[in-house]
Amino acid sequence: MSGVEHDFGAFVAARATSLLRVAYLACGDETEAEDLLQTALERTYRKWDRVRHDNPEPYVRRVIVNAAISRARRRAVLSIVPMHSPPERPARANDPDLVHVLMDALRALPPRQRAVVVLRYWEDLSETQTAEVLGCSVGTVKSQASKAMAKLRSALGRDTVEGVIRNAHA
Repeated sequence: MSGVEHDFGAFVAARATSLLRVAYLACGDETEAEDLLQTALERTYRKWDRVRHDNPEPYVRRVIVNAAISRARRRAVLSIVPMHSPPERPARANDPDLVHVLMDALRALPPRQRAVVVLRYWEDLSETQTAEVLGCSVGTVKSQASKAMAKLRSALGRDTVEGVIRNAHA
């Protein structure tokens, strides 16, 4: 095994779980998340000599998010994503059913808004870091986050969304 392969393997071993979580939150499907991560790692490996000297994780996140957005756009042309009704009563942040309701609400967001929510609130990136990953301005991150959170609050209720955000890293 060459040094490049060893470095890449060590990176994947150390960060695969976190990157898979990003992929899952970006697309909402376990199988598709695994495919997204595989695609991102393949693309990263091809450019490993260039990205390994910096922190490669933001590069892989960006590839994941861009691939998820591309797939969502292609899929949007082909199908309609069914939505569940929000619960009648506010759910608790630790309610197992909330995960399904939240994933449905995330899937209903446009891909760019979903990417911002995942990176800002689940990956706990700053607005600047999120902008770097997405290749956009901080202002775009702020506006997309604001629009996304308004849609989530409308669908799920303010208390539910705020509770989930607070407990995202718990």
